[in-house]
Amino acid sequence: VQLQASGGGLVQAGGSLRLSCHVSGANFRLIDMDWYRQPQGKERELVASISSGGQPTYEDSVKDRFTISRDNVRRTTALQMNSLKVEDDGVYYCHTRTRGRDFWGQGTLVTVSS
Repeated sequence: VQLQASGGGLVQAGGSLRLSCHVSGANFRLIDMDWYRQPQGKERELVASISSGGQPTYEDSVKDRFTISRDNVRRTTALQMNSLKVEDDGVYYCHTRTRGRDFWGQGTLVTVSS
């Protein structure tokens, strides 16, 4: 199972970014997908999840600003991030758990300038 993330970058506070994660080697339609972030010097934290059935859940600080989605045909999950804040800074990872194991994308850096 391989996860390939993309879409990070530098953005001003209040701006938007869209992250994408392509999954190969798994039956994408059957797996839940997550986005985590790891601020510098801090632990990795769950930001948003989407179930195999398309049900999203969000960490409180990103509700109403971030939207997670999935495209089962393209085998991708996306995280649309709007109204970005400095505290959204960090490395973002896509994640899934299947076959009893955790699989992570390589991480994509999001930098929000004030």
